[in-house]
Amino acid sequence: MFSEKANAIFKEVIATYHVIDNVDQSFSNPYDSNSQNLEHLLYRKCWIDTVQWHYEDIIRDPNINPLSALILKRQIDASNQDRTDMVEYIDSYFLENNKGVPTKINAAINTESPAWGVDRLSILALKVYHMNEEATRGNASKAHRDACQIKLNILLEQRVDLSIAIDQLLNDIEKGDKYMKVYKQMKMYNDDELNPVLRGEK
Repeated sequence: MFSEKANAIFKEVIATYHVIDNVDQSFSNPYDSNSQNLEHLLYRKCWIDTVQWHYEDIIRDPNINPLSALILKRQIDASNQDRTDMVEYIDSYFLENNKGVPTKINAAINTESPAWGVDRLSILALKVYHMNEEATRGNASKAHRDACQIKLNILLEQRVDLSIAIDQLLNDIEKGDKYMKVYKQMKMYNDDELNPVLRGEK
């Protein structure tokens, strides 16, 4: 099943990142960079999410230097753009993979594309990893660890449910029971022509 492969790659990414545990560490993708290599796309997607997770931790430091915070905000913006681009690459893979499937006359469209479900699954893998850290942190109180274990159990259940839903969606698309459309990003804040501040207007 697709979700089993995706979850395994996400765990691999997160474990690899935390060997060094530094947002500035070099990135190396162990999977071939062929544009139709799904494993390559999934690995890159989760790496972006993992680095951004830690960017978000750092920028919440109440004692962060304002200039450092501004630089980091720009890095988060760039990471968000990369994240969105990767979602589109993954959806393009699914579109190409199913382009010959005849769509049934009563086929329905889903509320989100498969890759946006994958995006949520990648973030969920990070939540599971870090909630497990809190649930097993030796210097935390028992009350804290117990509360985090309850949350971890819910996250694990959520991952099962989301994995099933993604697999079912992909199966429905492969059978022609559902079809997918990809709307290219319409972000305005990064666009020199659409953001009035970047255009230089008051």
